[in-house]
Amino acid sequence: MVIVGAAIVRDGQLLAQQRAWPADHAGQWELPGGRVEDGEGDEAALARECLEELDVVVTIGGRVGDDVPLPGGKVLRIYAASLVAAGDEPRAVEHEDVRWVSARDLDDLDWLPADRVLLPALHALLPIP
Repeated sequence: MVIVGAAIVRDGQLLAQQRAWPADHAGQWELPGGRVEDGEGDEAALARECLEELDVVVTIGGRVGDDVPLPGGKVLRIYAASLVAAGDEPRAVEHEDVRWVSARDLDDLDWLPADRVLLPALHALLPIP
């Protein structure tokens, strides 16, 4: 099973969202995204997940980093993304919080382990402070 995530960058900052559940991951940060459903491509799944989780429409770009193996034979696959309407403000529909993070603050968040593996690739998307 493939889990897709969006590295949404705007004005030199990356969008992160804070988990509300499950209890063992509540408060940790991750990139927006979710499962690719049967018959759905990665890009379509990611666009759907961003609409559901953030209430925004995104354009999906190229891959970011390598696939990250997850428990149970799953894999996390990250894509660059951008807001279709630059003025849209993502909101935490299913999560505790959303935050725009600069390269300077990226490493300070308590990332989920799979997302933490991708920090070098995420840093490459952001301007050096």
